[in-house]
Amino acid sequence: MEVKELVNDGLTIRLSFHFVKDDYAESRKKILNRFRRNAEIRGFRKGMAPMALIERIHGGQALVEAINELISNSLNNYIEEHKLTVIGEPLPVEDAEGKNDFDGGEEFDFTFDIALAPKFEISLSTEDHIPYYNVTLTDAEKEEYKKNIYKQYARLENCDEVKDGDFVVADMVQGEKKVDASYIAMNVLHEEAKALFLGKKAGDEMDVNVVETFPNEADRAAMLRVKKEELAGMEPVWHLTVKEVKNYVDAVPGKELYDTLFGPDKVHDEAEFDAALTEKMTEEFRQESDYRFMLDAREYLMNKADIKVSEDFLKRWLYQVNEGKFSKEDIDKDFPAFIKDFKWQTVEGRIMSDNKLEVTKEDLNAEALKLARYQFAMYGLNNVPEEHLKGYAANILADDKQGRRIAEKAQENVVLAFVRKTVTIDNKEISSAELRKMNE
Repeated sequence: MEVKELVNDGLTIRLSFHFVKDDYAESRKKILNRFRRNAEIRGFRKGMAPMALIERIHGGQALVEAINELISNSLNNYIEEHKLTVIGEPLPVEDAEGKNDFDGGEEFDFTFDIALAPKFEISLSTEDHIPYYNVTLTDAEKEEYKKNIYKQYARLENCDEVKDGDFVVADMVQGEKKVDASYIAMNVLHEEAKALFLGKKAGDEMDVNVVETFPNEADRAAMLRVKKEELAGMEPVWHLTVKEVKNYVDAVPGKELYDTLFGPDKVHDEAEFDAALTEKMTEEFRQESDYRFMLDAREYLMNKADIKVSEDFLKRWLYQVNEGKFSKEDIDKDFPAFIKDFKWQTVEGRIMSDNKLEVTKEDLNAEALKLARYQFAMYGLNNVPEEHLKGYAANILADDKQGRRIAEKAQENVVLAFVRKTVTIDNKEISSAELRKMNE
């Protein structure tokens, strides 16, 4: 066997391998013997077929297997002997393989590219400066935030007649079929359908063609409380009786709203309510500021590290490992985002190892708890008991996919916390509009 280093530019190494019969003969013989032991050929007991027959049937396959094994071992030995840290897997140079004759040839040539992990140093000190943007809230923004809270926690109340944006609670009858207290939202109806309801009062009755009035099958099925597939063949006309008319009324300051937002007896009057809202608002913008810091820190650290990799190799590797799931055009399109993530993960890993940082169980639990709290808040559930949140967070961590995301985020948090206490943070005051524009 002959191994030659054709290229070594510090990013990739191109190796050529020349194999002669003596390099793979023994391995090929063992593979043929395995085929013979397992062969069930008519006229011969299992494992007793003549080797000449096995050679004729499986000779080509045995050769390919032996060569592949030799290639794999040769590449691994080279990497180990030269103590290389590599990216991905070695890739064959396709143009170099076309000259091999597996039908009658005894000597074979292969060429492979190996991508080297980037070599770089990254040390941080107070000489490094990264900005942190603090939002200055205006009185107008605080007032607008309060109004939005009132709308967000609005409740349905009875009203006299149907107006645009209201809800109709209706009983629906078709022969022996009956649907009690079905909610119909005016804002989801098309104008012609909405006109059927506007001005109606509790007790009013009418016949409604549900197919025309509710053309969306999912909406129609939900209103009639049936499965979507049960709609087929159903008579379209139902008799509808308006039972109630409801509209949303903004929440008002008071104990009910205070307790809903902040927990029982945490806020007692409007002054405390205003202060608590300001803190809530400040925390929301703090999260946006943290997000901005994460982006700026990533960019600063990647520029400082100045990582060099073979982008051509990585594109080829991505194409190969995804086994045709993506075209080369798809990979070219998404590659800028991929290479950015790759470089950040490389820098992140180096900072973790160089500074002996660790992600603790507490870090994972805290991040999972944060996600659990956020998911409940999306549905307006802001005061879920802590024990329930912890149980939900444990389920998140137990899920493989979500657990990996939590671990990645927790590691990023550990790195960014280290960065914040190591470098000089340049605090800058900024308006909420400016920060949001930066984060778009």
